[in-house]
Amino acid sequence: MTEPKRGWLQRLTGGLARSSRRMSEQVSRALTARPLDQEQLDALEEMLIEADLGPHAAARIARAFGAQRFGRSSTDAEVKEALAGAIAAELAPRQGRFDPLGGPRPYVVLFIGVNGSGKTTTLGKIAADLTHRRARVLIAAGDTFRAAAVEQLAVWADRAGADFLSRPTGADAAGLAYDALERARMEAYDVLLIDTAGRLHNKQGLMDELTKMIRVLRKLDPEAPHEVLLVLDATVGRNALAQENVFGNAIGVTGIVMTKLDGTARGGVLVPVAQASDSPIKLIGVGEAIDDLQPFDAVAFARSLVGLEAPVHA
Repeated sequence: MTEPKRGWLQRLTGGLARSSRRMSEQVSRALTARPLDQEQLDALEEMLIEADLGPHAAARIARAFGAQRFGRSSTDAEVKEALAGAIAAELAPRQGRFDPLGGPRPYVVLFIGVNGSGKTTTLGKIAADLTHRRARVLIAAGDTFRAAAVEQLAVWADRAGADFLSRPTGADAAGLAYDALERARMEAYDVLLIDTAGRLHNKQGLMDELTKMIRVLRKLDPEAPHEVLLVLDATVGRNALAQENVFGNAIGVTGIVMTKLDGTARGGVLVPVAQASDSPIKLIGVGEAIDDLQPFDAVAFARSLVGLEAPVHA
């Protein structure tokens, strides 16, 4: 996807307003009254944990903040700048790139996640971005259990101008994936986007079905899928960590998409997810519009999380 522009960065700051308001109010009261001491650093660490940044990241961020400001009085702006820098340093190594037009053709992307995570909507937004860039896109409705899911994806395909492949309710999802890749290869599509049934990460039978889909795809292309995107809903808080752990171990996730960051006051949950995962954060979403899904930028996210304006890249 293209790099974030000013309009998106403004929406990112607005989308994270609930999180940043909660954090900045507490931090400002605790850290601007007097020169920074250990008591204030301990309080900062607790605030970061309460904001769902996780105990390990919170401890490291507090230490980094203390190394800059210990013994010094700070203005509200200085506190936020230093805190944003410490959070960005945590996230920068976990920033990944989603580039489906920079790899082999057709580039196969598998979307996985639990029910309600925003998986189908994420796929639709990506399809719209790709077709806008003149790519030929085929969408496969791999959730063969729910007719409503197929209908929703068909609407997204039509909106995006992408081609669409589905099967009757109850059909074999792995067989659909095979047929979709075979068609994508024969008809020279640039990208194949495959939806899957939303599944609870603790249901082994459903997880086994995902591994079957991957095995079948590799009969046609040993490198497929080229990307396995795990879509996580930020509003579930630290439960996202459990989802990432199970999916990551079972499926081989290559990238994480964090959605609905505008719907929670604890957007900081992205930090421990990023730290715990073997896979980078590649995309984040802060709204329902197509442009509200964008590449993850560690610096922009960190600044927005503490209530600062995100930078615009040249």
